[in-house]
Amino acid sequence: MGMSVPQGGGKKGGVAPSMNVTPLVDVVLVLLIIFMVVTPLLAKQLWLNLPKKDDTAKLAPPPIDADKPVVLTVDQRGVLRINQAEVQRGELKERLARIFAARSDNVLYFDADDEAVYAVAVEAMDAARMGGAKTIAVLTEKPAR
Repeated sequence: MGMSVPQGGGKKGGVAPSMNVTPLVDVVLVLLIIFMVVTPLLAKQLWLNLPKKDDTAKLAPPPIDADKPVVLTVDQRGVLRINQAEVQRGELKERLARIFAARSDNVLYFDADDEAVYAVAVEAMDAARMGGAKTIAVLTEKPAR
């Protein structure tokens, strides 16, 4: 009529509870691999020798017309002009460097006369490149007025 309930001191039977550690070991190993891969990436450094600031070479302020397109013109006599202002060959690079230092776009429009000396035109383009012109667009034909 009654139930038999084991009481203390009797035989202990049944399945003992245990924790399955296999998933835990899997997760720990995956984390270990991730840390092993990421740690060398954090330790990499790039050493740069940056140039020192030169306070002696101060550039003059940019010209007032710094927003206009920069047009370098070579006429048949070899005279150079930047936006219709005559420039000596020796100071072309410095003038363009001042102009391009104040601009976000370093585009130079190059216009040479049909009768211009080829060597002068090439020298002017080289000076423009050294003066900071990233793109040199050669004007080939004047628009009809």
